[in-house]
Amino acid sequence: MKTETAYNHALDYLYSFVDYSLKHASELARADFNLDRMRALMAALGTPQDTYPTIHVAGTKGKGSTSAFCAAALQAAGTKAGLYTSPHLQDFCERIQINNEPISHAELAELVDIVKPEVAKIPLLTTFEITTALGFLHFARSKVDAAVIEVGLGGRLDATNVITPRVAIITSLSYDHMAVLGETLAQIATEKAGIIKPGVPVVSAAQKPEALEVLEKVAAERGCELTLVGRDVTFQIGRHSLDGQDFTIQRPLFPISGSRFTTPLLGAHQVENATTAYAALQKSGFNLSEAEIAKGFAAVRWPCRFEVASRENPTVIFDSAHNEDSFLRLAQTFKEYYPGRKAILIFGVSEDKQIAAMLKAMEGIISRLIVTRADHPRALEPEKIVASAREAAVESEAAAPVQAAFERALDIARETGDVIVSAGSMFVTAEAKNGFLKRISASSKR
Repeated sequence: MKTETAYNHALDYLYSFVDYSLKHASELARADFNLDRMRALMAALGTPQDTYPTIHVAGTKGKGSTSAFCAAALQAAGTKAGLYTSPHLQDFCERIQINNEPISHAELAELVDIVKPEVAKIPLLTTFEITTALGFLHFARSKVDAAVIEVGLGGRLDATNVITPRVAIITSLSYDHMAVLGETLAQIATEKAGIIKPGVPVVSAAQKPEALEVLEKVAAERGCELTLVGRDVTFQIGRHSLDGQDFTIQRPLFPISGSRFTTPLLGAHQVENATTAYAALQKSGFNLSEAEIAKGFAAVRWPCRFEVASRENPTVIFDSAHNEDSFLRLAQTFKEYYPGRKAILIFGVSEDKQIAAMLKAMEGIISRLIVTRADHPRALEPEKIVASAREAAVESEAAAPVQAAFERALDIARETGDVIVSAGSMFVTAEAKNGFLKRISASSKR
């Protein structure tokens, strides 16, 4: 069978199971999340996840970027480093990487054939559980030296929570997926803290008091040392431009000058993510030098996180902001790098998002809201978003599909000179970026 045919059959097989990422919030709330199925599957496959050391990363915002920082530093140190993340932007295989290279289509298809007999013996497995098993198996078969594993949803009952890592990371916590994780920050923090294992060091980004209280309590109960960014490890941002930013990291208990780093990822929140990754690497036992960590941070790539894809004619930015907290960070970063400018926001969201709060965070920045809908079952209809925008006194119009919204934004930008920004949903931004890349490809062939 040809590779691409086998790969497409493999994807069809994976998506034939329940995929909660495609389910409505009401269905998510009723979902039977537990680790019994995942433990049974991993045991049947020979517990591949236990054959290499891991770093486990949970959080509401920043967990993907923090995972990327950790993996980049490990790779820079000469480590064969696996990275498991979700969702993907353009290709499913992006979820499972080794040293920045996604698993090949042929390898994914081969692994699916390997797991099929065991999957058939375990009822009610989900797409994400099987995909996670594929990632663990690929890392074991490839003999990685270490792997960075990003939680999919929550932590306590997430499919990835069958590992015992060298260090657990909790990135910034805020309100998201409340139908599943809880209505309060304390409830959300409790679910995220479910990845904390007895005696395993924990590193947390700065947290609001309600969330921090939970993390401190769980860490103490499980005999874990908790390192908190902003208290035990601090950072200071230096020079920054569209090419990247310099920063120093200090450990207040050590009376020495701070270590200096650079990263191409933009925004103060990315420096916090890098500092969180730095602290976790220091606690991981991988014995990376400061120079190796610095080399990795300087080389890290993580698309659609305030990614300036075009600097002029027009300026185009792709971002993954999808809740109020992340929109506040997007607004802060936009003001920092484009002071006095306005944005044409290509915007689509899932049904469970707090639209008014997200738009409020961008107050004074949005010149025009182009509302659209991703090709995704949970995407909210543009008409409902327009109604929310009207209540928030934001000038908006609807254009679907996403490609049409992107083209409309281009037309407006040519007249106004405003910056095009895509955000609100990773799926919208992925489709917008695909449209942008197709335009670039078509232009290069002329």
